[in-house]
Amino acid sequence: MTTITKRKTSLTLDAEALDDAKQLGVNVSAVAEAALIKAVAEARHKQWLEENKSAFADQSDWHERHRHPLADIMTTPRASSWKS
Repeated sequence: MTTITKRKTSLTLDAEALDDAKQLGVNVSAVAEAALIKAVAEARHKQWLEENKSAFADQSDWHERHRHPLADIMTTPRASSWKS
């Protein structure tokens, strides 16, 4: 079984939103944690795309010069899988 280490932190949040969350029984810590996990994943994805931008450009250039190796069987969305 994996245990998750948690650490206390301090947040400054909108007072009205915090009061509303408390009144409605919203677990602010859980919401903040979920939002943080999502934001980190999105930032990592954006960073990965930026770090690999030149590789994507190189691949695109290669395909333009040499044609995609599977071009004969590639289709557009909603088209049949194989060309006749």
